[in-house]
Amino acid sequence: MAKGEEVSNKQVILRDYVTGFPKETDMILTTKTIKLKVPEGSKSVLVKNLYLSCDPYMRSCMTKIEGRNYVPPFTPGSPIIGMGVAKVLDSDHLNFKEGDLVSGFIGWEEYSLITMPEGLSKIKNTDVQLSYYTGLLGIAGLTAYVGFYEFCSPKKGENVFISAASGAVGQLVGQFAKIMGCYVVGSAGSNEKVDLLKNKFGFDAAFNYKEEPDLDAALKRYFPEGIDIYFENVGGKMLDAVLENIRDRGRISVCGMISQYNLEKPEGVHNLFYLITKQVRMEGFLIGGYLHLFPKYFDFIIPLIKEGKIIYIEDTVEGLENAPGALIGLYTGRNVGKQVVVVAHE
Repeated sequence: MAKGEEVSNKQVILRDYVTGFPKETDMILTTKTIKLKVPEGSKSVLVKNLYLSCDPYMRSCMTKIEGRNYVPPFTPGSPIIGMGVAKVLDSDHLNFKEGDLVSGFIGWEEYSLITMPEGLSKIKNTDVQLSYYTGLLGIAGLTAYVGFYEFCSPKKGENVFISAASGAVGQLVGQFAKIMGCYVVGSAGSNEKVDLLKNKFGFDAAFNYKEEPDLDAALKRYFPEGIDIYFENVGGKMLDAVLENIRDRGRISVCGMISQYNLEKPEGVHNLFYLITKQVRMEGFLIGGYLHLFPKYFDFIIPLIKEGKIIYIEDTVEGLENAPGALIGLYTGRNVGKQVVVVAHE
């Protein structure tokens, strides 16, 4: 396609703000047109979108709740925004040139005119799988690294439990813990995922929480001596059960609470008194405050990838039209691994 040509641009837009469990029909596939050239003097960047990331936090962007949104809500009638990988087609910004590969927040569309490209990162390591920049080499990877190493202060031989362990973040935390020499157990929502945790990611044990009528009893079975570190992705009943089984001076890194995202009234947690009696440190974090650690993380993870010491599973769907279904699938646990949408191959 020639620079300056006007082309069709498929987009996924949010119909309106959502209450309760989101549906595919809350998002609309539409087609507009876009000129393949940036306005002169605009300091903008025009990109062709290649890969889109589906992430649990995006549910909070579908509802405008004062005080609870930690990222800006989506705008009804406009394209959904998320992390992705794109190729620069035209640029009026000094930091980017035609042909550059970039990652950052982009629209759910085929082409995006990015008027504030300062938030984009130029991809320098192109000898690894490009889609990894939506997860392993993106926000999910950094989240696993920061949440585990910075907040949990792990030591060799400690007992580590990870909920939603086969997801984009959990699968990495488990592998980091094994590299540290920890005993690692994960929970997931299907026997297929449990098998992955044990036989692909190298967890010591794993269980299907849907088949456990008593989560407290399940944790006592896998951790007879208690849990030192809990990487929290789920919340609700699982957090309550962990608090029963956490050891003195245990650490809980609160990354997410996916069991609560679609509830109009969040569930209560009843065992918080254990934070006092067991002197437990429980801390939540937003990865936006730790983006400066990306270079340190890359120095750590890229050698591990190249040496084959880290395995990362992606659940890939082809085509922008399948993006709404892929996103909704996160909230029912349909995905196996990091959910990625392929908009275009380079």
